[in-house]
Amino acid sequence: MTTWCITGASSGFGQAFATYGVSRGYNVVATARDAGKINVRDFERVLTLSLDVDKAGDAQRAIDAAVKRFGGIDVVINNAGFGIVGAVEETPDSELRALMETNFFGAVAVMRAALPVLRSQGHGAIVNISSIGGQLSFAGFGAYSAAKFAIEGVSEALAQEVAPFGIKVLIVEPGNFRTNLLGSGTRHMPVIDAYRATVGGTREFVTGMHGTQAGDPLKAAAAIDRALNAERTPLRLQLGEDAVNAVRTHAQTLLADLEAWKAVGADTRFDGDAAGSLRLPEPAGQRGT
Repeated sequence: MTTWCITGASSGFGQAFATYGVSRGYNVVATARDAGKINVRDFERVLTLSLDVDKAGDAQRAIDAAVKRFGGIDVVINNAGFGIVGAVEETPDSELRALMETNFFGAVAVMRAALPVLRSQGHGAIVNISSIGGQLSFAGFGAYSAAKFAIEGVSEALAQEVAPFGIKVLIVEPGNFRTNLLGSGTRHMPVIDAYRATVGGTREFVTGMHGTQAGDPLKAAAAIDRALNAERTPLRLQLGEDAVNAVRTHAQTLLADLEAWKAVGADTRFDGDAAGSLRLPEPAGQRGT
């Protein structure tokens, strides 16, 4: 039987993933800092655990408990995290470091704890919940995007490292879904007047959009499940029409700039030297599980 292990399962995406997993007949390991806030209950198929990804050793204890209860783990979903809105200058080191500790280092800790289990099984998947902010950024979202860019970078490398073991890695890039991220899940930095023109609109977007987002988290869960069970699981999955359109536009702009500046960028090697013989390996494709 399939077993999903989910962080941040007390609300939002995490709660939706757990609810979806139960509806599909999966075993679900639902974790959160406060396990008492997890509302998904099923005595036979749901294990609720306290897991603070910021605390050393918590991830390993949760993975060990999951394996003891269900005999293994098939899918690990890194969902725990929070957001920050504020200009880069408005965001103090303490807030930026706290964000990276939870959104990046916490997710890495969960991955490291789970990987020996997945490798020994010879199958499994790691799903890292990123954002369209993991592909592009906006004024006021620099800190949040920094954490998401980081998780995408480590995920892309990890996908190549673990493909020979039958392990998939899926980066999920949601747009605006009706979760608590833009509400209690986002910290607002102190305002510096000089940035009202560039960041003010982002602050208004965050407060105005909360509770009206078009995306349904349960449909996001179904889309992730479909991608994981596909013959070829993509490395990245954009969720929501807004995410699809934003990433496409960003990619087109990137390619246009690349084309416009390719001559300048390429004309940078030592004169007279032959082209180097060493090349980075091609990214490996993902194997099925």
